[in-house]
Amino acid sequence: MSEFAYGQQVLNEVFSQAGDNSISDIQIRSSRMVYVHTKHGLQIIHSLGELPNQVVLNVAELLYSRQEEEAAKSVESKMQEQMGLQERLAEFKVVDFSCEGFPLSNGEISGRMRVQVHLSASGIGITARILSDDIAELEVLGLSEDTTRAMKSFMKRRQGFALVTGQTGSGKSTTLAALVDWLRRTYPRHIVTVEDPIEYRYPHDMPDPKDPTRRIPAPGFVTQQEVGKHVGGYGQGLKDALRKAPHIILLGEIRDRNTMDTAIEAAQTGHFVISTLHTNGAVKTLARILEFFPHEQHNALLGRLAEILCFILSQGLIPGKKGRALNYEFLQNSESSTRSAIAGYHGAAKSLEDAIRHSGNVEWDANLENLMRRGLIDFEAFQMNRMNEDDADSRLFIPQHAGV
Repeated sequence: MSEFAYGQQVLNEVFSQAGDNSISDIQIRSSRMVYVHTKHGLQIIHSLGELPNQVVLNVAELLYSRQEEEAAKSVESKMQEQMGLQERLAEFKVVDFSCEGFPLSNGEISGRMRVQVHLSASGIGITARILSDDIAELEVLGLSEDTTRAMKSFMKRRQGFALVTGQTGSGKSTTLAALVDWLRRTYPRHIVTVEDPIEYRYPHDMPDPKDPTRRIPAPGFVTQQEVGKHVGGYGQGLKDALRKAPHIILLGEIRDRNTMDTAIEAAQTGHFVISTLHTNGAVKTLARILEFFPHEQHNALLGRLAEILCFILSQGLIPGKKGRALNYEFLQNSESSTRSAIAGYHGAAKSLEDAIRHSGNVEWDANLENLMRRGLIDFEAFQMNRMNEDDADSRLFIPQHAGV
């Protein structure tokens, strides 16, 4: 039996047992059960039992052997490139890489993976995020027609700044990919992405609208760069992107003040910049932006944001009766009252909360209640995921079938 055989058997079993539950992450730990994140939540692969440390190492070695070809061109030192997995793990305690999909026992090919191999109390651990090149249409994500239409309208602008926010696993990358793919297939735009890692690959062509059996060049094209492989970091990647004559710049995440400042400046000087933050709701997103900057700069910063911010889409995936349901809050900066609320925010949320309730916007709790009315989530999920639990104006809606 080859050195990778046990690893292949484990991964075959994981995908076989999870079936059509759309695995997003695989969690493997030495001397522990294997867990997978699916559309129905966290699931145990009971048939594998507790995996010995050597078998977990076999899985890690298998994945490491299938690193994407460009990994060899990483900006990491040549010393790291020449080291094997166990050497790197001993030296750095954690190893991050992306790998190609591999053949499964059913004849299919698994999705590409973003992998972290690390040390833990029980031994070696692996977290593998499944990456997909199947890009969903915006219309099937769970956003309303009005929200989708507004986002598309903003993305066609010559300049602006937009944010898609939410916690890890909230579907931000899926939404961004749907936006980018729609744009490249519809308008002549050069889109530059800076990602960590590259999660979706955009082809250069598209089905011919007149003859779906043929493929034709898309009107727009995408230049994709990965942090650690093609650029040193988000900040440097953004500065480099400005020299590529882009119409749209997508940053996988804004992590520091310099990157935020450069992103806003780029939006003010003729580019459309879209990125993500790990925040819930439009109000908390503005508060997080302010945290990047000293207090004496807040007035000027809010004035800049009132001018160039197009929309904030804050989303989350809520466990529901038929899988996870998308809930979201949407604030579009299309009216003078919204611009005034942004410019005068200063940590006082009332005027901004009022703006979110205006026509065309979507409030998190109101949309969450709508999901419950439609039977997509239950009352417990509604209660657990409300954003304003102490809001005196919130109506406590209890459906008859909730049994309370």
